[in-house]
Parts: sequence; structure tokens; C-alpha cells
Amino acid sequence: MKTLIAVLLCTALCWDGLNAQCPDPATLTNVNGAKVCARMFEDSHYLYAHSCGGDSLDSFPGDDKPVITRRWNNRVSSIVVAQGCYLTVWDRIKKEGNKRKFRAGIQYRLKDLSNGLAGNWDNIISGYTCGC
Repeated sequence: MKTLIAVLLCTALCWDGLNAQCPDPATLTNVNGAKVCARMFEDSHYLYAHSCGGDSLDSFPGDDKPVITRRWNNRVSSIVVAQGCYLTVWDRIKKEGNKRKFRAGIQYRLKDLSNGLAGNWDNIISGYTCGC
């Protein structure tokens, strides 16, 4: 019985690691192999291994989108920024409102980042610029 419990526990812990969805910032490219500045995801999760899910939006070096596409307006919940790059986001269109700059790395949950007195950055991004 102890062996069965140990095997089940190990399987659960290993399975959790296999479900990691966030790409490595050091090797962030699109399906054609082009360098991606940042990738924004519509889903996040309190377990980091399950973040970066759902559909994703790629931003390439030099992208300047003061108005994010309608499909993505107020939909971003997690972000991966490539090494040597940055992503600056705004919570209102035309680069208005609050802004935040993300450097290389993974932001698993935008819900964890405060925006103003009582808000956070989850599902509020309306414009961005990206550079490397």
C-alpha cells in the first residue's frame, strides 16, 4: 500500500511538471522560427505550471500597437518576454492610463500585479509596444 501511495504521489508531481505550458524566454520563436519579442496568453492559473494556456498573441521586435486587436483587448492573463527584450503595456487604448514594463522572463499571473489602488493587470491590457 505504501508503494502504491508513493507511486501515485510521484506520478502526480511529475505530471504537474509535464503540464508546464510557458515557453522558455531564451528560445521564444514562432512556428516559422522567427524571433518573438513577447508572447501574451489568455489564461493563467494559481499553479504556475498551468499558466500560459489558451490562445496566444505574439509580439515581434519593434511592434507598436497603441490599440490592441479587438480579439485581444482586455484578454491577456500571462506573459513571456524573450531574453534581451521588453514589453510595455497600457491599460487603456492609445497608450493612455497606467503602464507597466515587463523585462525578460515569465509573468505567470497578471492577477498578482497591482494596477492602481484596487486593480490588477489581469484582463486589462489595451495597448503595447515591444522591443529587443
